[in-house]
Amino acid sequence: MELFWVGTTVALVVIILIPLYRVAAGPTVFDRLLAIGAMGAKTIGLVCMFGFLYHRFDMFVDIALAYAILNFIGGIAVAKYFSFSKTLREKS
Repeated sequence: MELFWVGTTVALVVIILIPLYRVAAGPTVFDRLLAIGAMGAKTIGLVCMFGFLYHRFDMFVDIALAYAILNFIGGIAVAKYFSFSKTLREKS
């Protein structure tokens, strides 16, 4: 059964690397922001997988929740920054 979790974790790491291309070569900042959000959501799943592997799921869920809150607040902060910079460009 542990081989299943290791295989799933490796597959999840490969899936996390796919949006990395969009972060590096995204045509717009918003594409990059969405890719970072997708990577963050998949990383939360990866942290939970580590909890299953180390038989300490309760501790890793707390870490995943903290990471989810930081990912959410970071996305809102970046969106607010771009919204604010857009209004400044329109006024000038």
